[in-house]
Amino acid sequence: PQVCWLAPEQTAGKQKPYLYTQGQAVLNRSFFPCFDTPSVKFTYSATVKVPEGFTAVMSATSWEKQKDNTFIFKMSQPIPSYLIALAVGDIVSADVGPRSRVWAEPCLIEAAKKEYDGVIEEFLTVGEKLFGPYVWGRYDILFMPPSFPFGGMENPCLTFLTPCLLAGDRSLVDVVIHEISHSWFGNLVTNATWGEFWLNEGFTITQGSGWDLQMPPACLCPGSAYTCLEAATGRALLRQHMDNTGEDHPLNKLRVIIEPGVNPDDTYNETPYEKGYCFVSYLAHLVGDQSKFDAFLQAYVNHFKFQSITADDTLSFFLEYFPELKAKGVDSIPGFEFDRWLNVPGWPPYLPDLSPGEQLMKPADELAELWAADGLNMEAIEAVDIMAWRTYQLVYFLDQILQKSPLPAGNVERLSKMYPKISKAQNAELRLRWCQIILKNNLETEYSKVKDFLHSQGKQKYTLPLYRAMWGGSESARALAMETFSATAPQLHINVQNYVKKILGLE
Repeated sequence: PQVCWLAPEQTAGKQKPYLYTQGQAVLNRSFFPCFDTPSVKFTYSATVKVPEGFTAVMSATSWEKQKDNTFIFKMSQPIPSYLIALAVGDIVSADVGPRSRVWAEPCLIEAAKKEYDGVIEEFLTVGEKLFGPYVWGRYDILFMPPSFPFGGMENPCLTFLTPCLLAGDRSLVDVVIHEISHSWFGNLVTNATWGEFWLNEGFTITQGSGWDLQMPPACLCPGSAYTCLEAATGRALLRQHMDNTGEDHPLNKLRVIIEPGVNPDDTYNETPYEKGYCFVSYLAHLVGDQSKFDAFLQAYVNHFKFQSITADDTLSFFLEYFPELKAKGVDSIPGFEFDRWLNVPGWPPYLPDLSPGEQLMKPADELAELWAADGLNMEAIEAVDIMAWRTYQLVYFLDQILQKSPLPAGNVERLSKMYPKISKAQNAELRLRWCQIILKNNLETEYSKVKDFLHSQGKQKYTLPLYRAMWGGSESARALAMETFSATAPQLHINVQNYVKKILGLE
């Protein structure tokens, strides 16, 4: 299950087959013999011989090509098994910075270079300023074929990314900040068990959202209002997840008990990300001074680098580093006990203040209200200029429209005509939500957009919600689901195929 073999039609170029591996959480045991647990770290080397016309790349600190199309790889830093990754295909590279290049199929390489040229180095420099040296040497990105089912996988030295991030206008480049943050939180300091996955993800999300305050003005992250807006999007996903499962579901804890024989992937959900983000934000709130908390993070990374640790290690170190907080007993404040955070399921007891984002949310809320009205007040609608809105403000607006859907007859058609920036967007986050709105309003004239989006990519996060929406919709929406799946099934990852079959009752 670890080694994914793609037929030519599952690639962007459609000419040659492709292979990639995906180790997280416990799949690398099917690729090579290993202690397949994040608690064990090791260095590795590999010799990979591939046919002429193909290139092999790995998550390694050094590599060289020898005769006979043989590639030699070495990872000189200890890493857990899940971070070993290999890809083989018709792939080429282009430099985008002093220690970064993009890799992709030839038909995607120009778009990748244009989108990321100069950007990665800016992000790495900020990361080093916040958390200490970047120890992995290179930070390369491999843009995967469209059937890659994930947003990104932080394999050291070579992050695997979905081509959905190639929006053409750099509107999604800051998504890579999350993967770069993993260079410190996850790859360098690693959760010792998959039951405490929040140690990898909660710190990464919190730190990713702190970068934009450090960015030079020319960069793409305009400060805390936008950070709060992104965090609000994440919080909405957590709310949705907990509403679906029930707050007291045992997976809605930060310390999950994974029974023997259970695949950790089956416990995956929003909790370690978003509730983890809230807990790390709570620790920063206890410190009360962001620069002191940043200094703690540097000390934390330096102290535990190349180790696999538990939540107890993290929290003990936090209390030793801040003896005045330890003396106050902050670990047992009623309602906010560290033990409660870790072991009691449910909504986070502390939520970071996202009010700076309201200056961006309020206009989006008001505009959504106008579009949901029975009689459209076009004068008020035309007074709002959305051309200056950035991706997450538009995403937030579309989320509100989706919540209010179905809208009164004719409103969505008018919205579509009025905002080609949305209805004709190439940005995958906008396309997903626009397709959901089309389906919720049963707008058959725009069904081709749903079909085109599902033909263009196979990312699980986008594909499954659309099939759920089609299957929960009208007869014509169900027919669209069957027709689209029979046409695109061969280009989907096997896991995604199986999930869609379940939704469509084909199992």
